[in-house]
Amino acid sequence: MSLPDLVHRLRAAGCVFAEEEAEVLTSSAASPGQLEEMVARRVAGDPLEHVVGWVAFDGGRVAVERGVFVPRQRTAYLVELAAPLLSAGDTVLDLCCGSGALGLALARRVPGLTVHASDIDPVAVACAARNLAAVGGSAVVGDLAAALPPAVRGSAAVIVANVPYVPSAAVALMPPESRDHEPRGTVDGGADGLDLLRRVAALAPTWLRPGGVLFSEVSEDQAPAAADAVTGAGLVAAVHHDEEREATVVSGTAPCN
Repeated sequence: MSLPDLVHRLRAAGCVFAEEEAEVLTSSAASPGQLEEMVARRVAGDPLEHVVGWVAFDGGRVAVERGVFVPRQRTAYLVELAAPLLSAGDTVLDLCCGSGALGLALARRVPGLTVHASDIDPVAVACAARNLAAVGGSAVVGDLAAALPPAVRGSAAVIVANVPYVPSAAVALMPPESRDHEPRGTVDGGADGLDLLRRVAALAPTWLRPGGVLFSEVSEDQAPAAADAVTGAGLVAAVHHDEEREATVVSGTAPCN
């Protein structure tokens, strides 16, 4: 299959970035037969990242697979905010970790971190464990921090939590690639989208060290309510926004006592 033919098939299927996707598919296929299989899946609507088994994120590849949330490019803003606060030997918790992309990206930027990740979905945890093995991190199945080692309490320099934050009523309006191919629990954040964020904020003071910081992505409209939730948990809240990527992050810093 020629590259122009591939681009034409992808564009006809509604792929906005057909040229870029064609290059990814071609470079990922080991044979013409595998390429045809991948193209067929993509044309049928499977997310490109699930088809090829990886996504480019924060300058590196992150393995993903069917049924695992695909990290969005805007979420790299969270990594950029957290990384300067970390040094070798620090502990990072990656809650609602999905593929483990956030913990992996931070460990790539700051070698020597100890990364503990958790997710309620065993499929996601298996994927995260494979990704984090390369940086010495670990992933466990559990509800937020429930399954993390008790000895880690009070020691985390950073908690990252890419919680689901789409309001339940808005899930149906999401692009089909996400709506139909990612578990609803990875995007549905409850009535106002902040159910999981409130829970993470409530547990963060127990797991952060003095001066440690929680980071979580939200929508720009949700930022005031998210900041209130973080403040209500006893953390010092701040809102960060990147206009170019349309990315908004709320942070909460633990008091230094």
